[in-house]
Amino acid sequence: MSPVRRPLVLLRHGRSEWNIQNRFTGWEDVPLSPSGAEDARRAGAALKAAGFTFDFAACSMLKRAVETMWEIQKEMDLMWLPTIPDWRLNERHYGALQGRNKREAAEEFGEEQLRQWRRGYNSRPPLLERPAAAPDHRYGGITPPTGESLADARLRAAAFYDEHVAPRLRAGERPLIVAHGNILRALTMRIDNADDSGGAIEALEIPTAVPLIYELDENLRPLSREFLRR
Repeated sequence: MSPVRRPLVLLRHGRSEWNIQNRFTGWEDVPLSPSGAEDARRAGAALKAAGFTFDFAACSMLKRAVETMWEIQKEMDLMWLPTIPDWRLNERHYGALQGRNKREAAEEFGEEQLRQWRRGYNSRPPLLERPAAAPDHRYGGITPPTGESLADARLRAAAFYDEHVAPRLRAGERPLIVAHGNILRALTMRIDNADDSGGAIEALEIPTAVPLIYELDENLRPLSREFLRR
């Protein structure tokens, strides 16, 4: 008997204005660039051409992810799709680095230190000395972080997956998760039941607007993982 195969699609948002400017973004609410919106439409077209459809979508509460999700829904004629926006899918908070140009930060702190902050698992960037964001009703009264390691972000991303995604996968529903590079790296660790040993998570790159397709068994263990290249 063939194993049960449950599809799960993860997608990093299209290129934002700050991606193009090579700036740290984190929780800063930066919109998609025009090319990023086109990236999202191409991702939607690729998913539709490959025969995918979805029962629900989840995304962060940052506009670059929301706009990407809208473009995909329009391209796939799925504007009716139920969606779950959640701050736990927001990008990892880059603390005092947010808004900084990455090249200039490397010149100030050194390439190796910057690599640890960007790619390492436990390294936190310099923290903000003020709240990460002004009071914002979309976050429901939570205290925003002032800087996070990937390990910090993994805790909240995994909690969202366990609460909202895993039960619906077990029920046979097909999810689309639109989020951010570091959050998707964290989610792959949760889905793959991986730890931070061996440096694999440091090497994992999640390109913008390229669907990452998982097939899971009935116990939500990965059977396969691959990018859907256009």
